[in-house]
Amino acid sequence: MDLDQLHTFLEIVRLKSFSKAAQTCFRTQPAISAQIRQLEQELNTSLFERLGTRIQLTPAGRIFCDYAEQILDLRRRAQNSINELERVPRGELVIAANEATCIYVLPNVFSEYKKRFPNVQLLVDRSYGGHVTEAVLDNLADFGFAQLPVQDKKLQVLQVYTDEIKLLTPADHPLAALPAVSCQDVVPYPLLLPKGGATRSKMNQWLEPVEDLIQISMELDSTEMIKRFVLAGMGLSFMAASHFQEGVVAGQFKAVSLAPDPVMRRLGLVYRKDKALSKAGLGFIQTVMNRANVPHPEASQFAGVAPGGPR
Repeated sequence: MDLDQLHTFLEIVRLKSFSKAAQTCFRTQPAISAQIRQLEQELNTSLFERLGTRIQLTPAGRIFCDYAEQILDLRRRAQNSINELERVPRGELVIAANEATCIYVLPNVFSEYKKRFPNVQLLVDRSYGGHVTEAVLDNLADFGFAQLPVQDKKLQVLQVYTDEIKLLTPADHPLAALPAVSCQDVVPYPLLLPKGGATRSKMNQWLEPVEDLIQISMELDSTEMIKRFVLAGMGLSFMAASHFQEGVVAGQFKAVSLAPDPVMRRLGLVYRKDKALSKAGLGFIQTVMNRANVPHPEASQFAGVAPGGPR
């Protein structure tokens, strides 16, 4: 049974004639009759009674007629909903990101996106480290924000944000007055370090020359908790400068660059290369790239993204 057979059947019912239905369906009368025979064989019943030159529905035909109308109506409604989706995207997008990205990057992105796509629901999957890319690869999230490099060949990666990782100290700390600090400079002081993730890996590498001398006071998995504990005098930490800029402006913290070279953090938007991007998804990429703080050409490659863009 297919939709074309149902349409033919309902045309015969409407016109009360096989020959007239053949004209409106742009088929020959034998072809119309063959469709009805196939339908009757599948249903194992007769749908029409032939009374000379007239036809009428059998009891089974009357029952089937109601269902045929409902099926075609559902088809029309499904098509209308899909057409409406292109005009006014709706549904939901799941975004995987760690706590700091949720606090310092996503609010402005989400705010701009919701102005353009008010009927799309944005859901946050709060993940850490490699769990962000795992969520995207497993199709548990549509997009993810992860520290670069991300080298999985199944993922499309767009650099969207750069930031410098700096030493975070209370405003009155002795190291706060220095233009930059070396790993040897932090040895005398207790350190509050993130439990894991890309920033912790970068700090382990930077601290490697003095790894046997440093004092790790605590390992924490929350950016906000680290800031509170630094403010309470429990130790120094390392963090992307944008994550405690408000505290620097308020006079609570100082941000000190790391020596001999600045330690940079790059954030990327990731999604599956084989993912079919809806208009809502393409709009999210465009919104993120509009707010990206990376120089061209990275930020420009998705400027003006429209349906029919990258897949």
